[in-house]
Amino acid sequence: MSSTSVVSSAVSLDRTELPVMKVAVLGAGAIGAYVGAALHRAGADVHLIARGPHLAAMRQYGVRVRSPRGDFTAHPRATDDPGEVGPADYVFLGLKANSYAACGPLIEPLLHDTTAVVAAQNGIPWWYFHRHGGPYDGRRLESVDPAGAVSAVLAPERAVGCVVYAATELEQPGVVRHVEGTRFSVGEPGREVSARCLAFSEAMRAGGLKCPVEPDLRGDIWLKLLGNISFNPISALARATMRQMCLHGGTRQVIETMMTETLSVAAALGCEVGVSVERRLAGAERVGDHRTSTLQDLERGKPLELDVLLAAVVELAEITGVPVPTLRTVHALSDLLALRSAA
Repeated sequence: MSSTSVVSSAVSLDRTELPVMKVAVLGAGAIGAYVGAALHRAGADVHLIARGPHLAAMRQYGVRVRSPRGDFTAHPRATDDPGEVGPADYVFLGLKANSYAACGPLIEPLLHDTTAVVAAQNGIPWWYFHRHGGPYDGRRLESVDPAGAVSAVLAPERAVGCVVYAATELEQPGVVRHVEGTRFSVGEPGREVSARCLAFSEAMRAGGLKCPVEPDLRGDIWLKLLGNISFNPISALARATMRQMCLHGGTRQVIETMMTETLSVAAALGCEVGVSVERRLAGAERVGDHRTSTLQDLERGKPLELDVLLAAVVELAEITGVPVPTLRTVHALSDLLALRSAA
């Protein structure tokens, strides 16, 4: 957590200490169900929106969390129909970024005039240049918001950014395996410390999670992206875990180069990431034999979430004039993989 983070005061799990906050989790997969279970423990009115066997299991048995911090089960409401939920104070968006443009019919019933959308996505968000300031203020990135399709569904004014540092897997329907990490950093695109961020942070902390409010979340976005932009596509191309990628000399060198190029793009946009490449690699190696979300999606035949990770940074490199030859090469290879896996 950065020294400028704003952290709400510690609270207990006593439900009477918090006003009832209505939260809809749209896309209650591994991360979404984990967050929903934690918020439910804090006393929030939580509604999980999912489908298939996972939904059936959560309805019957609740969300069963298996964690080194202690196992627990929570029983928030679960449905496949957002119309049953109605407008919420917060929508925690657990969908993959590549499905945002098509989520209009799902999210519309959940919105009222002041609903905040907490977008827990990897990579460069569609709102990145919203209230950014400087020469790129308001600019739209085609790779993450093609023809404005995402902004038309998710108004940037509703967005609360969220950078997820927790690693989870859906072990079986209704069962979330929490691997490590409990930090969910949040922040406003306009860099103010808002009441809605502070209230959400307090509820998350009451549920046992870390949720600092960052005055400038873009630093966290680049810090998280430093790992995602390299480990995620390489893991899919090599079918390798975090530890395996770190221990293979050639792959480690490629990842180091990708991280260095990424830091150059961030710096060109005025964002300095206060973590060295070597420290980032050491942290990834400590995670062990964890499969990245991209590798998990590949193994399950799901679309690969690579545009916001790789294509967006290549587009930003073009805008800023930063050379990124290794990122371009890995993007070409992983893009072909994504096309073939979707065929």
